[in-house]
Amino acid sequence: MLIKKSVILIMALLLSACGYHLRGALHLPAGLKNVYLEGGSAELRGQFKRAMDISSVPLASSPETAGIIVKIFDEDSQRRVLSLNSAGTANDFELGYRFDFEIVDSKNKVLSERQPIEIKREYYNDQLAIIAKDNEELVIRNEMYQQAVRSIVNRARVALEASPK
Repeated sequence: MLIKKSVILIMALLLSACGYHLRGALHLPAGLKNVYLEGGSAELRGQFKRAMDISSVPLASSPETAGIIVKIFDEDSQRRVLSLNSAGTANDFELGYRFDFEIVDSKNKVLSERQPIEIKREYYNDQLAIIAKDNEELVIRNEMYQQAVRSIVNRARVALEASPK
C-alpha cells in the first residue's frame, strides 16, 4: 500500500514539474486572478466561467470583490446566407459574433479602452443532413464564444502588463 501511494505521489509530482496543464487552460497574469464579467450573453458568460474554472481561477461574485472588471457592450450574433442552390435553398451560411468590451479596475479606472471583438465563420449547409448541420452550427457558435474569451484574456494580459503597477 505504501509503494502504491508513493508511486502516485511521484507521478503527480512529475506531471506538475513537466508543465502539464489541462487542455484549454489559460496562463493568466496575477491581475487576472480575481475577475468579474459584467454583461454579456449566457453563452459568453458560460464559456468565460468554464475557461476560468479550467485555469483554476475563481470568478468574483460581485464587482466590489473583483480585482478587475470586464464590461461587455453591444453583443450581437448574426446568421447570413452566402449562396443559394438552383432550388433557392441556402448552400452556405456565415455566422457572425461581435461585441465591445472594456477593462476597468476595482476603482473603475480604465485599464483597457473600449474595443471590439468580431468573429466570423462560414459553413456549408448540406440539405441531406439538416439535423447534423443544426448541431454543427451549435458547435461553431460555441467555438466562437471560446475564441472570444481567449481574445478577452489575451488583450487583458497586454493591458495589465502595460498599466503602471
